[in-house]
Parts: sequence; structure tokens; C-alpha cells
Amino acid sequence: MVTTFLSLDGVLQAPGGPQEDPTNNFAHGGWMFPHGDATTDEAMGKLFSTPFDLLLGHFTYDIFAAHWPYQQDEIGELFTRIRKYVVATTPVDLSWENSTLITGDVVGELKKLKEQHGPALLVHGSSVLVQTLLANHLVDELTIWIHPITLGNGKKLFGEGTQAQGWKMTSSVISTKGVIVASYVPDGEVKKESFVPDEVSERELKRREKISA
Repeated sequence: MVTTFLSLDGVLQAPGGPQEDPTNNFAHGGWMFPHGDATTDEAMGKLFSTPFDLLLGHFTYDIFAAHWPYQQDEIGELFTRIRKYVVATTPVDLSWENSTLITGDVVGELKKLKEQHGPALLVHGSSVLVQTLLANHLVDELTIWIHPITLGNGKKLFGEGTQAQGWKMTSSVISTKGVIVASYVPDGEVKKESFVPDEVSERELKRREKISA
């Protein structure tokens, strides 16, 4: 399952703080926190209430490993206790306990991992890894926390890996501060219909010829 905090224009970069990820001079780090309330806290609690292992990209793993093991709270203890799978193509410090490296044939290894009996795999953030998952139809569930802001630039959830497909909403909630927490599962191919009748005007035929020339 992929879960991520998102702006209206699809940016997921550095929701947690100004120093989390200033890559490419991103100036809006920490944009998530002004929008938290009891509703989003409850949604987060529900997300973490069922067993899961973390599947993270290298960059996000480094962020988590430098923060959560040093937090004496419920989430910090949970993230340290569970298994962390890290997708990386360059050397990574795996000293955070219960961390496992995935490298080489990443897609093949992820497919094997998904076939194993065990907790669900939770992907948090990890914009580069998400593109690989989307490109290979490896996302079984997508939960996005849509915040009522636009950021203009930054790392996007839907990038080069996005494939054309349908998604079915399975749950949604709106917080008092306008955050939409919505979950989706894959729903087959994109369904297409048209409001244009079978018999069209001469002007419409000419318009089609013009744009296809």
C-alpha cells in the first residue's frame, strides 16, 4: 500500500519540515503540519492499527532512520520494531535495526516479497520508488492525504511511472481543516465514453481533420 501526504497540485516533497528535503531549492518544507486535526490523527491511527512492514526508497529511508529511532513515542517504537525493506542502487547505512536491502532486479524482488506470507507492505513517500511501483502495477492500495494548498514545484506523486488505469475509492474522510484522506484500489482499464453523437456536423469533421493533420 502506498500512502503519502499530497498538495492539490500533486507535490509530496518534504511535508515534515524545512530541512527534510530541500532538494532543488524546495522552499515549502513543513507544509503538512498547519492542517492537522483530530480527524487526520484518527486516520493516521487507523492506518497504523493493522500489521505492516515498511517499504521505502533510499532517500526516505535515510530521513526516517535519522529521526524515528530517536523518538520516544509510539510511532518511533513501532517503526523501529517492524521490518524495513529499503530499495537502493547506491550504498546505504542499514544500522537501523530490522532493515533489509533490496537491490539488483528490484521489480522481481518486490514481486517475490509481495507473494510471501506476512504483514502488508506500506510505502510512505518515496517518490522515486513509487514511480517503479506504478509502472509495474505493484500498487494494491493508494491512500492520499490531499491538503488544500498548491506548491507549484517539487517532487510529484504521479510522474513518469504512472500508467493509465482506473481506480476505485474505498474510503474517504474530510478533516475540519480541509484535508481529504482518500483510499483507492486498482479498478481495471480506463473506461471511455463520449457525449458526441454518432452523426456529427461537418464543422466537427473539419475540426478533427485539422488536429490530426
